[in-house]
Amino acid sequence: MKILMTGGGSGGHFYPIIAIAEEIREICKKERILDPEILFMSPNKYNPKELFDHDIEFVPVAAGKRRVSPSGASKILNFIDMFKMGIGVISALFKLYSIFPDVVFAKGGYTSFPALMAARILGIPVIIHESDSVPGRVNLWAGKFAQRIALSYKEAAQFFPAGKTAYTGNPVRRDLRQPLTTGALEYLHLETNVPTVLILGGSQGARVINDAVLTALPRLVEKYQILHQTGRTNFEECSRTANVVLSENPLIGRYHPFDYFNTLAMRMAAGVSSLVISRGGSQIFEIALWGLPSILVPITDSNGDHQRKNSYNYAREGAAVVIEEANLSPEIIMNEISRIMDNPKVLERMRAGTKNFAREDSAALIAHEVLKIALKHEV
Repeated sequence: MKILMTGGGSGGHFYPIIAIAEEIREICKKERILDPEILFMSPNKYNPKELFDHDIEFVPVAAGKRRVSPSGASKILNFIDMFKMGIGVISALFKLYSIFPDVVFAKGGYTSFPALMAARILGIPVIIHESDSVPGRVNLWAGKFAQRIALSYKEAAQFFPAGKTAYTGNPVRRDLRQPLTTGALEYLHLETNVPTVLILGGSQGARVINDAVLTALPRLVEKYQILHQTGRTNFEECSRTANVVLSENPLIGRYHPFDYFNTLAMRMAAGVSSLVISRGGSQIFEIALWGLPSILVPITDSNGDHQRKNSYNYAREGAAVVIEEANLSPEIIMNEISRIMDNPKVLERMRAGTKNFAREDSAALIAHEVLKIALKHEV
């Protein structure tokens, strides 16, 4: 049995694929099904270690990107990428014919288009997963011929045929679902009785959040300790700025910048934090599983405005508040943190809201469907 997965380009596409692969292996082990060959088709490996650790074979394929910006540079790049995408489709067609997987699972995005087109031509069954409230162009197209469509947000159901669409939530890797508290204070060098705020800007960081937090830092450390994922490219700048802003502040040790949280650090950060400040991407699903109240600052120019829509759909559950980028300031972020953190009833109400949204079974639901179609096709 062969299962080909495609997507990538961002952690929001890549890591759910890893989560589903984990569950496929686990189901096969429990039900004594022969362990399948799992392959990943994308322009790059994104995280080679995760692919190696989960015994997933990488199959490279070119992919072009369509930009919506009206600028001359974007038009030129779109023209070039038309040829790149054409080459990618031809390459994917030959590679899929050689592999001939029993099912293709796609996360959407431009990186999945070559494999999806090849699967459609070759008549290979397809399952897609849509991460956002508003589907991207590739998933909207693939939804017309996919056998099954899984959704992270119920609101996306209106864009797909009802008979083959299901709300599953967003897959999260097993090792990220449960926060850790044992040894976390020592590992992260935190004080014992000071509330902790966790700030996540994604692997690239979020400059607008970083700037607001750093300006508010002298007031923040008076009441809280801060775990701040700055992004690798912003780490040195944020560290230098914090050292200047807190140079004569005796509470400087309450600010803890990180360029990136590995899995252990992330679980421990989640285990000791009372509030999360984040973007409006797929990290929402991890935050919900951790049961943590959050302040979301969505990207304003995301494709299809999906981050704003994701954030407001989640906020309707009562688990989060949304601050628009245009409204974000040191004063507003400080006031919102204090309003939530200083009110136990608000904290409890927001924690309860996360339970209405979080789904631990998402990866398993999708994995079962992938295996069911793969086994049927194999026969």
